[in-house]
Amino acid sequence: MKDSPRTAEVVTTCAQIRAVVTAAQREGKTVGLIPTMGALHAGHLSLASLARSQCDVTVVTIFVNPTQFGPGDDFAEYPRTLEADLAALAPLGVDWVFAPPTEEMYDSRHTTSISVGGVTEPLEGRHRPGHFSGVATIVLKLLGAAPADIAYFGQKDYQQSLLIRRMVADLKVPTEICVCPIVREPDGLAMSSRNVYLSDAERMQALALSRGLSEAHGLFAGGQTSAAAIRSRIREVLASAKIDPIDYVALVDPENLTEVDEVDESTIALIAVHVGKTRLIDNHVLGERWAG
Repeated sequence: MKDSPRTAEVVTTCAQIRAVVTAAQREGKTVGLIPTMGALHAGHLSLASLARSQCDVTVVTIFVNPTQFGPGDDFAEYPRTLEADLAALAPLGVDWVFAPPTEEMYDSRHTTSISVGGVTEPLEGRHRPGHFSGVATIVLKLLGAAPADIAYFGQKDYQQSLLIRRMVADLKVPTEICVCPIVREPDGLAMSSRNVYLSDAERMQALALSRGLSEAHGLFAGGQTSAAAIRSRIREVLASAKIDPIDYVALVDPENLTEVDEVDESTIALIAVHVGKTRLIDNHVLGERWAG
């Protein structure tokens, strides 16, 4: 039986969190890890709640990783809300929060980066050069600092989840990767820390992403298998909301992200757009129940 909910204890060094995790594992306990950049929302909390239900010890990391932000990205403006994040986690009974300073993860001598080929090259890789190298590097660092039994990630960052699964398999990292469903607002908008940047008008525009994916789901459920037809309808929905630019609307194989001509229940529709100054992504596996 788990302990009652309590405020998580915060540690700030790799040595501290590694000692916590390995001590728990020596006692036969399973450890769940939820890597985040903070500014926690209900999507993050759903990961922590699942980890709490499945594992004996739960660790949430909060670190805004500079190496995954490119020129013109929002690193300086990215919300940093540690006290609010700790308050949000408290009812869940998360055991530990690892919140290192930048110099703990990247000291002055740091020169190593991780490159994962294949699934990182299209889509986000094309539009955000260097982003996935930064993601792979920090995730591997976090799994080294906190070598958990299971690490939890959200499906909203679908291409990122493929990258992490590939890296863990290739490098024989013994942590199981659990990818969890997208959590949406009641009106369908996928939860994201970047949603706070949206004005009221932009937030209404942003609903076109989930509307487009909902229509894609409906077309497939009604028997449409042409990727071109479904892609065209998604773009029409985005255009009707005056969303511009659109980085991509893609219907792809879920394992290698190659574009398909004919869709099936495993095909995933992915969208990346700019609403005002905010870049948003969303996705849906066509054969899965629409949860928006």
